[in-house]
Parts: sequence; C-alpha cells; structure tokens
Amino acid sequence: MLHRARGLLVRQRTMTACAIRAHFAEFGIIVGQGRQRVDSLLYLLDDEELTLPAHARIALAVLVSQLKELHRQVEAIEPELAEIQRVNPMAKLLSSIPGIDPIMATALAVTYRTRPCSAPAGSSRPGLTLKQNSTGGKDRLGRITKQDDSNLRHLRVIRGRNVVLYPKARSRAGGGWIEALLERRRPMIVAIAVAMTA
Repeated sequence: MLHRARGLLVRQRTMTACAIRAHFAEFGIIVGQGRQRVDSLLYLLDDEELTLPAHARIALAVLVSQLKELHRQVEAIEPELAEIQRVNPMAKLLSSIPGIDPIMATALAVTYRTRPCSAPAGSSRPGLTLKQNSTGGKDRLGRITKQDDSNLRHLRVIRGRNVVLYPKARSRAGGGWIEALLERRRPMIVAIAVAMTA
C-alpha cells in the first residue's frame, strides 16, 4: 500500500511542478523540464521586483505550497520503505543487486510474497512480460505487454532510464554494453533493455 500511495503522490507532485512551470511560462519566465529546475522558480515568487499580477501570485502561491506539501509527504514515506527493506530478508537480498534501491526491492519482495507465481508463463522478469509470437519451435518475442504488475513495470523502466541517463549509475550496472548500445539505439530503447536485465 505504501508503494501505491507514494506513486500517487509522485504523480501529483509531477503534475503540480508542470503546472507551476507552465504558469510562469505564461509570463515569459521559462525554465527547462525537471523538478530541480522548477525549484529555482519557487524563489522567484518572493521577489518583489518581479511584475506578476496579483491573481497570478495568489494562484502560484497555492501551487507552490501544494508542491512543498507533496514533497514532504513523499519524503515521509521513503524512510518507511527503507525500514521495511532493512527488516525484510528478501528485500535485503534483492537490494544487494546493483541498481535496485529500497523502493524497488520492497516492491519486488511484496509482489513475490503475495503472489509467488506472479510472472506469467515464459516471463523471467516480473513486471515486464513480452508478447510471444512463437511458432514451429522458434521463439519470437515482441513488445512489452500490459499483462503483469504495472507498478513493477513502471519502477523497472524508471530505473532503466536513470541508468541510461546518469554515467555513474551506468558504470555500476556494467556500462560497457550500455555504452555500445547507446551508439546504435535511442536512449529509451536502451532503457528498456536495462530494465529487462535487472
């Protein structure tokens, strides 16, 4: 339940941050995507030299307070998940795998505890089930389907994207093959390949 609550709060935090960025863009203050860049906008609201209409300041102040509250709530859940990971032997074992953090380890441990055979037949990666177009003894695997746990699929893809995006994480996950694949394929394709390996 903590994972679902955290996921909802993270989605709401992302939506609120995008709304703040869009509202500032209406007045010509443009920053790039990303939560860290939106944080720089929060301090602009206190600047008296910034010419914003009164109704815009009120609306942005409400959104900024909402964003801070959502961030506080997400930060309150994450230590609880880390504590569960520390106590649960299966989650502790899973977190020893490079690239699996306490959030993903506890999600995997809970999934296996409640559904020991959670992955459909032929799937070796929980959360990522490939479409099978097999005939005549030849296995042909296609796209990722929506058959398995969507929360695990989301966590695995996010982990894969982070590994591809950050060189430090890439080196920890065995970056040689990732670098070679990045030269030939788009980053999102490589992220899915990384998600399939862990």
